[in-house]
Amino acid sequence: MAKRIDVSDLNVYYGSFKAVEGVTMTVEPRSVTAFIGPSGCGKSTFLRTLNRMHEVIPGGRVEGKVMLDDQDLYGSGVDPVAVRRTVGMVFQRPNPFPTMSIYDNVAAGLKLNGIKGKKKLDEVVEKSLHGANLWNEVKDRLNKPGAGLSGGQQQRLCIARAIAVEPQVLLMDEPCSALDPISTLAIEDLISELKSKYTIVIVTHNMQQAARVSDQTAFFNLAATGKPGKLIEIADTQKIFSNPSVKATEDYISGRFG
Repeated sequence: MAKRIDVSDLNVYYGSFKAVEGVTMTVEPRSVTAFIGPSGCGKSTFLRTLNRMHEVIPGGRVEGKVMLDDQDLYGSGVDPVAVRRTVGMVFQRPNPFPTMSIYDNVAAGLKLNGIKGKKKLDEVVEKSLHGANLWNEVKDRLNKPGAGLSGGQQQRLCIARAIAVEPQVLLMDEPCSALDPISTLAIEDLISELKSKYTIVIVTHNMQQAARVSDQTAFFNLAATGKPGKLIEIADTQKIFSNPSVKATEDYISGRFG
């Protein structure tokens, strides 16, 4: 069951440096939310707080709240690894495990979670590859290395790996920036299909992509050089692109800066 995300007054730090300040937003279940804004304004940093991935960098910490339905992801005793199982992540560059086969790439998370038995693994691997629109392309070479696929196929393999463990939320950090236009279109079509099951949050530098795939768009910006990134505006995507409430949003979307 896809879950709703509620963020309240979130500050993100690396050591004493405040990277993102005062973010409050809601992401509805079974929807796509796009984060846009110039480089260095905290989009990817904030995205990583939604599954505690920023904590893998020394000194990474937050103030404020991130709720996934009724669970506080930063509550005492909450295991970050369990959070990352519920909130999956797809990175900018496809990162299949290079020494593993296509099959083992998809099955890796399942095995970590203690799922055993070839029949069960076969079932979930096939279902996940179908879910990532990759099954028909790879079904006859499941034992070949995942790293041997094209860039677009590798990214869909990473999406299959992420959905195999049945997360409720899927985070995507510029998932198409390293891909050609045809592969980009395939990933965008896939995002539109996946939102029927998952809550999806995507960081993108591509304005057209945000307009095509998302239901709501959040614009982030820096107050000034060296200052923390801030959420400037969040609204339905159509409104952001046709009638934003804040002049800085309009300036960014129309290409006046960024």
